[in-house]
Amino acid sequence: MSDLFEKDLDAQIKAALSGQDQIILEATRELGWFQLGLKQFTGKLGWVVWVIVMVQIALFGIGVWCAVQFFAATEAVLAVKWGISGAVMILAALQLKLSLMPQMQADRIIREVKRLQLMVASHS
Repeated sequence: MSDLFEKDLDAQIKAALSGQDQIILEATRELGWFQLGLKQFTGKLGWVVWVIVMVQIALFGIGVWCAVQFFAATEAVLAVKWGISGAVMILAALQLKLSLMPQMQADRIIREVKRLQLMVASHS
């Protein structure tokens, strides 16, 4: 029901806009999930995202290696050592990956604000 309401609302907004506003709306349309994710690698802080992703991949690889050692361990002490190490590494990799989500949300909001500013400026 909510999805139907949003589509109807979007259609009403598009119908109410002038020709120039419709061009602005199309030029600044909302990006998809993968486009938003790939956009994080560009801009002033793109290098930070590259570092985060490389560290995340390294931590995940180490975590998988620790997990393999955990399952190969024959003694309980070694299994605990490798199991805890692997879990910590994989959780750290997950936390790094999740740290990029707020930035993606902020980019979506900033994009919408800029879109509104452009429409307001075009009417001035």
